[in-house]
Amino acid sequence: LGLLAQWARLPALVGYLLAGVLIGPYTPGFVGDLHLAQQLSEVGVMLLMFGVGLHFSVSDLMSVKGIALPGAIVQMAAATAMGAGLAHFWWGWDLGAALVFGLALSVASTVVLLRALESRELLHTGNGRIAVGWLVVEDLAMVLVLVLLPALAPLLSGEGSNTGLGAILAGLG
Repeated sequence: LGLLAQWARLPALVGYLLAGVLIGPYTPGFVGDLHLAQQLSEVGVMLLMFGVGLHFSVSDLMSVKGIALPGAIVQMAAATAMGAGLAHFWWGWDLGAALVFGLALSVASTVVLLRALESRELLHTGNGRIAVGWLVVEDLAMVLVLVLLPALAPLLSGEGSNTGLGAILAGLG
């Protein structure tokens, strides 16, 4: 389906996503082996992150740090605040769960953007380097968040609530 998507002048990623939906467990018909699919998805993520590493250069990041660092931090803070506000005030989630939701909305897919920049031959332009630097800052910030989140879970979880951060983290584990 990736080849068909490219033939239709769409990104191959569209075909890959459609293939996953078609053989996934939530559509009628053929269902792939879930255990094997999980293992292959982990290998796929590792290979994708390896590809990101091939495009990452510390000197490139340092050359755009004046734009990428403050831009990524402000963008992540704004997106987190808006997502958390929506979940807390509109949907009634407790603050911890709303914060995790906002954090999940605040990061972009590094791999998808890299592929898009690469296909448009913009990866090695000034704006491409800024975009890659911005994404690397986001990724590093999310590593820090993922390390700190379990330690902060008791402080952020809603006591006796089934939508608390503790319930979300228990569902992930």
